[in-house]
Amino acid sequence: MITDFFKKNNKYFENFYVFPCPCYNESMQILFVILMFVIGSAFGSFLCCQARRLNLREKPKKGIKKASKKQKSLGHRSVCFHCNHQLAWYENIPIFSWLFLRGKCKKCHKKIGILEFLSELGLGAAFTMVSIYFIHSAGDFKIDFAASFPVVSPMEWCIFAITLIFTMSLAFLAIYDGMSGKLPVIGLIISVILAAAVVALRIGNDFLASTSGAWPADLLLPIASGALFGGIYLILYIVSKGTWVGDGDWILAGAIGLGLGHPWLAMIALFIANFSACIIMYPIVKNKKNHQIYFGPFLVLAFVITYSFSDIFLSFFN
Repeated sequence: MITDFFKKNNKYFENFYVFPCPCYNESMQILFVILMFVIGSAFGSFLCCQARRLNLREKPKKGIKKASKKQKSLGHRSVCFHCNHQLAWYENIPIFSWLFLRGKCKKCHKKIGILEFLSELGLGAAFTMVSIYFIHSAGDFKIDFAASFPVVSPMEWCIFAITLIFTMSLAFLAIYDGMSGKLPVIGLIISVILAAAVVALRIGNDFLASTSGAWPADLLLPIASGALFGGIYLILYIVSKGTWVGDGDWILAGAIGLGLGHPWLAMIALFIANFSACIIMYPIVKNKKNHQIYFGPFLVLAFVITYSFSDIFLSFFN
């Protein structure tokens, strides 16, 4: 009714909703991306908190004599892992609370750690990049309140949603690996299942969009991609007897390769993961002997970059 009122009483609003002016849809797309960044940063804070609590169940953090029940409980509100102070709502605002408190607890003034800030910022950026790729690849992405919201098929929305959930599972593994050097088995299994779900939805979407009614010819590409990426890390693990890469890295790489869905993308992700690990970790490990690099965060970083620019990367090989 509000839309009809504007159309009857103001020609400007009529043009506004019919989309002769592209600025409306562009503005709504920007708002959509900003919203996804906020949601991603909130999930980054949540996943980091849960990863710390799961890690406390295995090995208490340095400086903590004994982990309390609140600190280890997955369903409890956020607390300081040093003094057990229960955080207020304004201390739980992603990114801004960490900056405002300067990375310290409000009560005991001990450092919270940079991992929380990186988790919030990193997953927010990942959600942003995946959302931008979705807008540009989904076709006619228009936010039209006078029609459907937006003009995207339900299958494409499902692919987008499962991809975000898959990204969250990878982010949890990256966070956990970064703080403990381990990859939980249940997290790896969930990631493989979600990667397979993404592949299945893509195949289903291609089948529904096909005018000939035939199944796509490249069904084996995701399997080859996962086997290639995971196989390379498995060989490195076997040859080095676990000194070069961890025992769960090859499963994580396989899930990422499966989610990317193309062997060329798997090779690009392999290069990005190893190159970023060398660039970022070299200043840290150059003066330390026998310092092991945890590849989980770099594998996940490679997935986000490769997936977000997959169309550009694949254009070089077509």
